[in-house]
Amino acid sequence: MILHWQIVQLQLKETFAIAYGNYTFREALIVSLQSHGEKGFGECTAIDYYGINLNDFQAILNRLQSVIEKQRLVHPTEFYAFLLTLELPSFLRSALDCAYWDLFGKLEKQSFLTLNDICFNQLPQSSITISVDSIDKQLEKIAQSNWRYFKVKCNHFNESDIRKLSESGRNIALDSNGSFSAQDCLWLENTDWISQFTYLEQPMKKGAEQYANLHANLSANWMADEDCQDSADLNLLVPHYQSINIKLVKCGGLTPALEMIAEARRLGFKIMIGCMTESTIGISAGAVLAPWCDYADLDGANLIANDIAKGNQIVNGIIQLNEKPGLGIKLI
Repeated sequence: MILHWQIVQLQLKETFAIAYGNYTFREALIVSLQSHGEKGFGECTAIDYYGINLNDFQAILNRLQSVIEKQRLVHPTEFYAFLLTLELPSFLRSALDCAYWDLFGKLEKQSFLTLNDICFNQLPQSSITISVDSIDKQLEKIAQSNWRYFKVKCNHFNESDIRKLSESGRNIALDSNGSFSAQDCLWLENTDWISQFTYLEQPMKKGAEQYANLHANLSANWMADEDCQDSADLNLLVPHYQSINIKLVKCGGLTPALEMIAEARRLGFKIMIGCMTESTIGISAGAVLAPWCDYADLDGANLIANDIAKGNQIVNGIIQLNEKPGLGIKLI
């Protein structure tokens, strides 16, 4: 195999405002694995609140390039077992795992869906993110959108704003990115009409001492994001969260995500396949797991002004899987 990588800057169509800060662009590390005339692609983005530095990842790849390139072509699960021996950060491991699945499928001339017996007759629709703003501007954006599902960002608790969102008649989820307090959450989960929201994502800052205040059997459909990194977290979350957000870069790629979905189903969680602000490379990888999920939040490429690839698409929330070999990714 031949390993190649580059860092690209993804410009956002508008400022992405969340509780962690405001962003006008994302830097992305694009990884490719090449063999027998085919290329597979993977991606991870620099996320400051996760401590992700892509220059560190480049240094790791420089150090391990020859080790990775010497690996023979095997099934992706075997390749992932090899990746685990390298003790890579989950974001970088995900980019390599996804690139290998894309390459393997292209070499086998089969899609990821076929290779994993995924039936995709029914797909959830993806939400579109509404950044932190005044409630009037947020409601205006929702009213003007052709999407059906919305994830509204907030950076503090405001009962009046939440009431206005609940009365909009639209399919809305709340994502506070950890900006609510335990007292806020107590009010939310004991308020009957809060169940109108599709879910309430990561209400408090990450940590068991925080989510111990949440109760999965009350009105709020709490969804774990930062509190749910991989399968090891799931058992502890059962009493507190009804739903989890699986992001490939958090858990380490498609291979562990498949196992995580199976375990989450066994434990009774509702599952969302989520994303960072990524190009179509990252979104194409996440989209192939949507048939096994209850919710989708795959709007990343729709927020970018200079997308760099073609593949699976999200059009006004409709997930369009192209069924091409691998993940169907092609650079523009």
